Amino acid sequence: MEEVEAVVIGAGVVGLAVARALALSRREVWVLERAASFGSETSSRNSEVIHAGLYYPPGSLKARCCLAGKAFLYAYCAERGIPFAQLGKLVVATSPEQEARLRSIAENARACGMPHLEWWDAARIRAEEPALDATAALFSPTTGIVDSHALMLAYLADAESEGAGIAYESCVLGAEVRPEGGFVLEVATPEPFRLKSRILVLAAGLEAPALARRIRGLDPRYVPQGWYCKGSYFVFSGRSPFRHLIYPVPEAAGLGIHVTLDLAGTCRFGPDVEWVEEIDYDVDPARSVRFYEAIRRYFPDLPDGSLAPGYAGIRPKIAPPGAPAADFAIRGPAVHGIPGLVCLFGIESPGLTASAAIADLVLLELGLSPLSTAVAETV
Repeated sequence: MEEVEAVVIGAGVVGLAVARALALSRREVWVLERAASFGSETSSRNSEVIHAGLYYPPGSLKARCCLAGKAFLYAYCAERGIPFAQLGKLVVATSPEQEARLRSIAENARACGMPHLEWWDAARIRAEEPALDATAALFSPTTGIVDSHALMLAYLADAESEGAGIAYESCVLGAEVRPEGGFVLEVATPEPFRLKSRILVLAAGLEAPALARRIRGLDPRYVPQGWYCKGSYFVFSGRSPFRHLIYPVPEAAGLGIHVTLDLAGTCRFGPDVEWVEEIDYDVDPARSVRFYEAIRRYFPDLPDGSLAPGYAGIRPKIAPPGAPAADFAIRGPAVHGIPGLVCLFGIESPGLTASAAIADLVLLELGLSPLSTAVAETV
């Protein structure tokens, strides 16, 4: 039987951040990924936004990891030459009722430790974003965008430079908690094999709850129910009418159909909210009807026929439709009592922004020193 010190299941941005952290902590690491490449699901099917940390409940893991992760990302991307742009974001109100909601968002952001927001009136909005129709807006100067593929490639390179390995097309069928400690994994590849490890980190995104239920010895009460919340994107056919990211007031289960720009300047709208039973990344062109309606509330001059289906992603929710959004669930030995096991559930937005901070929390759960003192103090 093959044996390795640490196994990370899942090569999305969080799994790669965890593998990097373990490798830099001088642990022998293998990453097992069922797909043919890294980051092929949630990590590459999102808005690629570096979030500022406006919306999350003060003191929550989402709030603390977002702020710590944001600070890390800007410094790391600058150091490593990873493409990014600190564009800033406008959260816009189109009615007096929404203006009251904006003020609540500003108060929440301050409570989270994010005081650097500006209140823009209608005149300032027209001067900065002439295409935008809004009565007021919150400007977040620390929101940005990043090349998520380049970020994941850098995380992987850091891990591999310290000896970590990655195995693609390696599907973990199940695992067993050994009485003497550690784990035995059953892995399906062209040639199935069993793998023993002392540390096991489950960072499997959409499949994390289902896979956790296949870890024999882990009490099912510590495994939440998973839910799939799909979000589709449509691409604007012309030159972007906006210089900043534009967000409406948040809606249930998401941040609303917003404007996001990629590093090439392409303008995209999305994601919307669609609860689904199965993973499906097709974009239904008929959903554009709702997009036109929602976008024209803040961009009334959106031309007919200017939206084309783009791509879709799926949020790994652990709260059902209609329920309040759940916090990140990082469940280590202090929760389930199994040494060496850390399970990550519900790592949706701002998971990309928070990836390095989440990785440091995994180290702490395993009794290891975090890589960043600043991150550790924040989280």
